[in-house]
Amino acid sequence: MPEEPQRLQKVIAQAGLASRRGAEEMISQGRVQVNGQIVNTLGVKVTHGDHIQVDGAPIEGREKLVYYLLNKPRGVVTTNDDEKGRKTVLDILADVDQRVYPVGRLDYDTTGALLLTNDGQVANQLMHPKSQVNKTYMAKVKGIATEAQLAPLKKGVVIKGRKTAPARVAITRVDHDKKTSMVRLTIHEGRNHQVKNMLAKVGLPVEKLKREQYAFFDLIGLQPGEYRKLTNAEVKQLQAQDYRMLRRK
Repeated sequence: MPEEPQRLQKVIAQAGLASRRGAEEMISQGRVQVNGQIVNTLGVKVTHGDHIQVDGAPIEGREKLVYYLLNKPRGVVTTNDDEKGRKTVLDILADVDQRVYPVGRLDYDTTGALLLTNDGQVANQLMHPKSQVNKTYMAKVKGIATEAQLAPLKKGVVIKGRKTAPARVAITRVDHDKKTSMVRLTIHEGRNHQVKNMLAKVGLPVEKLKREQYAFFDLIGLQPGEYRKLTNAEVKQLQAQDYRMLRRK
């Protein structure tokens, strides 16, 4: 079956060079060539046989788009390379033929749900603040958490001069002997160390942190360090931008 032509901006986005809107700007600025000719109008369609260059450099071969869900273990960095020589999430997916990259990041000592893909367009959409993708964490914190203590998180707290968006938060367990609590927190922002900073702000330092859910993905059936391919239905849901955003009344 012959390949169906795709819009040029979509191909550039899938190659991971920019979002689709960013790719459209590249085209409009005359930075893209197809088969040696500058293309500066939108709507042009290309096939696998076309030679595409951006700023004079050919885009990487259009590999088959793949999508994986990883249960990231502790002691692994969310990056392609680590200057300190630590194990990376890509080391775990070493047998994957395509060159994938993580969507967002998790801290070195944070575990849980992490998507990896070579679909730049989907990755950019997921990470864009406007998408408001839900991320649910389970945190083990020092101290006996109370509803009153967590209440400010539901309205947002100021961290480094910026107020966080309202979060969903609940106490799931309290250990009075060890003076620790388990707190579930759902946010849609992605600031650096955000969950740790939010809980520290209300006097509950985090001892352990696990991301239990990302968008509509959970970790059922995945042990730490295990990963799986997304189903066709899950991929279609991502491509349709159906991220089940956190909605508040």
